[in-house]
Amino acid sequence: QVQLVESGGGLVQPGGSLRLSCAASGSIFSIYAMHWYRQAPLNQREWVATITKGGSTVYADSAKGRFTISRDNAKNTVYLQMNSLKPEDTAVYYCNIYTHWGEGTLVTVSS
Repeated sequence: QVQLVESGGGLVQPGGSLRLSCAASGSIFSIYAMHWYRQAPLNQREWVATITKGGSTVYADSAKGRFTISRDNAKNTVYLQMNSLKPEDTAVYYCNIYTHWGEGTLVTVSS
């Protein structure tokens, strides 16, 4: 059984940074790409970034140049470093691998 647990969310001022983590249990971590999504209030869930099992990365336009996704296969963990945060980045952030989702971690960007 695969479980994903996100952490690292919180309240940050505009221009600040946060690093989200997603720890995965189970054996599929090294097999599949991992993804970060987010869902703002009243909005649909949107894709943010992907990292393949080989370490290649792809970003949504909203994340390019500000966010960095990385993974540590030895720790079964994927990270999302978020810099230059904006109020519009406020959302619950979810990690995803294959058909599995975490419960999400809330990021609030506000002064």
